[in-house]
Amino acid sequence: MSLVLKNVSKTYVGKLAVDNISFCVDKPGVYGLLGTNGAGKTTTIRMLLGIIKKDSGEITWKGKAVDRKNVNFGYLPEERGVYPKTKIIEQLMYFAELKGMKKEEALISINKWAKELKVEEYLQMPAEKLSKGNAQKIQFMTAIIHNPELVVLDEPFSGLDPVNTEILKNIIINLVKDGKYIIMSAHQMATIEEFCSDILILNKGKTVLQGNLKQIKETYPANRVEINVKQNIETYIKEFNLEVENVTNNNYIIKINEEEKAHKLLNKLISTGIKVDKFEIKKPTLNDIFIEKVGE
Repeated sequence: MSLVLKNVSKTYVGKLAVDNISFCVDKPGVYGLLGTNGAGKTTTIRMLLGIIKKDSGEITWKGKAVDRKNVNFGYLPEERGVYPKTKIIEQLMYFAELKGMKKEEALISINKWAKELKVEEYLQMPAEKLSKGNAQKIQFMTAIIHNPELVVLDEPFSGLDPVNTEILKNIIINLVKDGKYIIMSAHQMATIEEFCSDILILNKGKTVLQGNLKQIKETYPANRVEINVKQNIETYIKEFNLEVENVTNNNYIIKINEEEKAHKLLNKLISTGIKVDKFEIKKPTLNDIFIEKVGE
């Protein structure tokens, strides 16, 4: 069972929005779809869900061409939308019935997800009474209420506070454990690194990087070292012509262009009697790689 896009393109009024992209999601997990605003992410998502038609290429799910009838999908769009004057329970029931659920099973699913997302107390309220974060959780419910096989999440953590972000993260982890296929688009690179083993980066409709994130990072040399100590060590850092990127409570993130300098700095600190609680040479972050690929 897999989602396959092969040589897919889409043009709007003479502008090539998606240019011959290909990728495959062949096992349960979270696949990262990245790019700047206007890079073609939303167009790609809408084509793979059968919402809009592609101009060329192939999109298949479980070996069959994708259309609205044969994909049991869930979609959380970046553009949020709940009906402000309508009670939450009525909206959720409406969306569940649109997905073919009977009222009895829909109510069971609504109560289950409302409990997990901690929004039970809001079910009888109109949506206009909700905070932005709680409205987002309700919209997330509409995406998963019908137990879809494929879930597409566009900026799922936007507007959530740290507590609700953690709730949603745990739910996504459990969805993967249940064998769901998830495509996630987000601008928080740390979130993508946390969830996604494979990624694709789009720029102006073209694929500029794709593959296994760990393997991609292995192709890059280390560019930082993190050192945690009990005192100020900037004098020693300057001695080796290194630059401090960030320091908080004597936890230093230092830019390096070769690992040897980092080891020399460590040896210097130890030889002068400074206790080093942490020393970690780091590969570039996904944020670094993203900026390199599309920063222009």
